[in-house]
Amino acid sequence: QVQVVESGGGLVQAGGSLRLSCAASGRTVSSTTMGWFRQAPGKEREFVAVIKWSGGTEYADSVKGRFTVSRDNAKNTVYLQMNSLKPEDTAVYYCAASLSFTLEPGYYTRGVNYHASGQGTQVTVSS
Repeated sequence: QVQVVESGGGLVQAGGSLRLSCAASGRTVSSTTMGWFRQAPGKEREFVAVIKWSGGTEYADSVKGRFTVSRDNAKNTVYLQMNSLKPEDTAVYYCAASLSFTLEPGYYTRGVNYHASGQGTQVTVSS
């Protein structure tokens, strides 16, 4: 049973940076697809980024070039480095783990394809 715990959220001014962490237990991140999603008030949860079991990464268009997802196998932790933050990035950010292995395009951008998620960490970007 995989479990994940997010940390690293906070309040930052527009243009600033934050690094979110997702510590996993019960499964190694090196063999697990780990995704980041976010949910702003009044909006649906949306895909942000993913680092796949293969090591490949994928990003939402809205964060491409600003966010970077990575993993530290020794710490069994996945990170989301967020630079050039904008007020519209304000949301609760969730880490999720998928136990599936597929090369299907877009598969890991869909939340229903994940099997575990954390409680989330709040990111607030002030203008």
